[in-house]
Amino acid sequence: MNDEPPSRLDLLRFARRVVIQQAKSAVAQIDRWIALEERREAERRRGLEARPPTPEWLLERGLSGRDAVYVHVGDCWNAGKRSKGMERDEARRALADGVKPCPQCRPDSMLGFFD
Repeated sequence: MNDEPPSRLDLLRFARRVVIQQAKSAVAQIDRWIALEERREAERRRGLEARPPTPEWLLERGLSGRDAVYVHVGDCWNAGKRSKGMERDEARRALADGVKPCPQCRPDSMLGFFD
């Protein structure tokens, strides 16, 4: 066996091999992260594409689920979770039957409905 300590050149070559191995491992990890993020982004896009279109008008029901509370424009930020999409004629009919228009999105003015 060789009892001499390794030379500086041998140590530098060893250090180079270690760094190359670590760099390959780090690059492989980053590649896995990129692939995972690409899959997530593709799933997000598919989810957005599969979403049904936003209804043009909404009817919000009360806690009981029976009483109509408000008529909203389809993209109203104030529409509650108990809202259901409806057609233009249904929205006009609901307003005519006394359902209140949402004070934020004002569907009555958009529908040309005036008391």
